Amino acid sequence: MKQTKLILILAFLFGNMTFCKSKPDNDSRSIDEPSPIEAPKVVLPGADRPGVYLPKLIGKRVALAVNQTSILTSKDNLHLVDFLLEQGIEVKKVFVPEHGFRGDADAGEKVDNTVDPKTGLPLVSLYGKSKKPSIEALADVDIVIFDIQDVGIRFYTFISTLHYLMEACAEQNKTLMIFDRPNPNGDYIDGPILQKGYESFVGMHPIPIVHGLTVAELAQMINGEGWLKNGVKAPIEVVPVANWKHEIPYSLPVKPSPNLPNDVSIRLYPSLCFFEGTDVSLGRGTLFPFQVYGYPDAKFGDFTFTPVSIDGMSKYPPQQDKLCYGKDLREEPLSHQFTLSYLLETYKIANKGPAFFNAFFDKLAGSDELRKLIIAGESEENIRSTWKQGLDSYKVKRKQYLIYE
Repeated sequence: MKQTKLILILAFLFGNMTFCKSKPDNDSRSIDEPSPIEAPKVVLPGADRPGVYLPKLIGKRVALAVNQTSILTSKDNLHLVDFLLEQGIEVKKVFVPEHGFRGDADAGEKVDNTVDPKTGLPLVSLYGKSKKPSIEALADVDIVIFDIQDVGIRFYTFISTLHYLMEACAEQNKTLMIFDRPNPNGDYIDGPILQKGYESFVGMHPIPIVHGLTVAELAQMINGEGWLKNGVKAPIEVVPVANWKHEIPYSLPVKPSPNLPNDVSIRLYPSLCFFEGTDVSLGRGTLFPFQVYGYPDAKFGDFTFTPVSIDGMSKYPPQQDKLCYGKDLREEPLSHQFTLSYLLETYKIANKGPAFFNAFFDKLAGSDELRKLIIAGESEENIRSTWKQGLDSYKVKRKQYLIYE
């Protein structure tokens, strides 16, 4: 434990340093002797690099868009708000996304303006009557910091909050400083591209379901592609992650939202979230959401569970208090990637035709094409072939905005 703590302290002070010395030129050691093992470099999210950003915040009036994930792991998970206040930074307010400042509001639950009892700071909701900061909300602010852990999926709403923050900062000439964090699904790209006319808060950009970008990389794409209203561009500054690349696995130290409690749920999220556009339960109302799925009919599988109301997770889960039959995916490998297999199998078993889907499905899919192809009985292979051209074009576009090659 002492050695681990020492490594964290050294990483905090020196950022990208390597902890082991390289072999000197005059090393006479035999080639048969083992080389010293180089200690792995510690992944440092932007928030854990205060030497990069604190000098830029001194004398500035600061607002933060943060939630429970906005922590400094190098300081025993101290919240960024508390850290900045300790450093004497003038924090004016906190902008709050879906699930609230502490991450305990249900999915889709309205978040109200209030005051943080610990710090006395105003909490301004970006998931209530307005999802975009007003002129008044930014009038007393010089810099807005965005530090929210994302999971790299198009319908995860924190990137929609990012979009509206960028737009407000662009219109009012306020700097948006993004403290970047690793994308736990950042090692691949998959799914259909959202089509024009299907924009919503669960999908605002023409990107695939699994987009393969960090928040800062996506912000650069939003600016570069002119996706903000009237083509405005936000003045952004990025504090990048140190010692991370897209292919490096990253286990989140804090669950990013109430119903993504672990790495398995985060990896299964893009595949199982389609069930939100049906009556099938994906485990909301259990202690293992996004790791199981089922329906109140024994023909759907041998695994059983009963969704119940759980404060801070799911107050009114689908199929509440009903015994559901389905599948348990908790033993799925973490290498698991996006698949339509669960959805297609369940659609076939349900035998309801178009009635299997609700109006939310097309918003998640980003068009009506996926729903129509499923109804037509197309295989996953054939469905995927319809995405190929769009994905190929997107991959070319994505390369322009990568920070982590």
